[in-house]
Amino acid sequence: MKRREFIKRAAVSASALSVLPLPELLGGGNTKKFAHDVVTLGKTGIKVSRLAMGTGTHGFGRRSNQTEELGIKGLADLLRAAYEHGINFWDSADQYGTHPHMKEALKRVPREKVVILTKTRATTANEMREDLDRFREEIGTEYLDIVLLHLMTDSEWPAIKEGAMEVLAKAREDGVVRAHGVSCHTLGALKAAAKSEWVQVDLARINPEGAQMDADVPTVVKVLEGMHRGGKGVIGMKILGGGRLRHRVDECLQYVLGLEFIDAFTIGQENQGELLDLLQRIPNASIKT
Repeated sequence: MKRREFIKRAAVSASALSVLPLPELLGGGNTKKFAHDVVTLGKTGIKVSRLAMGTGTHGFGRRSNQTEELGIKGLADLLRAAYEHGINFWDSADQYGTHPHMKEALKRVPREKVVILTKTRATTANEMREDLDRFREEIGTEYLDIVLLHLMTDSEWPAIKEGAMEVLAKAREDGVVRAHGVSCHTLGALKAAAKSEWVQVDLARINPEGAQMDADVPTVVKVLEGMHRGGKGVIGMKILGGGRLRHRVDECLQYVLGLEFIDAFTIGQENQGELLDLLQRIPNASIKT
């Protein structure tokens, strides 16, 4: 998406404001927050920028909007630009096909200065070992900061994914992985993540309207609050409802910035115009109006 299209869709009209459901959900506070603020993910000790660079807009089949529109050099340039603005948190996945793009970006960005999150569909122990080896080769790194089991939908995922989970736990002990967790796409899976002692980081869908979320907003909020109290790092995704709320960017940002249980959040940016637009919007959106 071109910058002018992004800004056009982001403009909130009076009519859009008049149909805002649950206006009491809007957050914000009295202290300005910035995209480059350094926050800690739960009890992991991992420090990241508040905003993560999402690289998987409409990502599936090892491709995404970013890979198709920007290519390896273009996405690497975007990641570097974000780094130069203080955004050190890179959000990737095997399913997005963006590992080679990160490898290219690391030619010009110090590895130890960025936090790389990636995701796997591995289930068995062997699949997980193979993914860890392949991911590190594709990205060009000896270690991965955060590895998530991707797209959990079954409430029994802790039993189904036991083999992969054991390998990730051992990898963390060995220093190959710094933290592990899940991304969830049903309420049952989310509740299972909240109960699991193995989960250190959760990637959860959250926005003020409940668009593409695991359940209604109050239900998801209650689960995520419990997660955060338990020491898990909580990263928000689908902040703009998978694109459905692009005409209400400021409202969505104000909402997520007001949630104390959200440590950081990821938004897929497809060009430097979108990056700069978010960097400008976030401080203003963080103040309650």
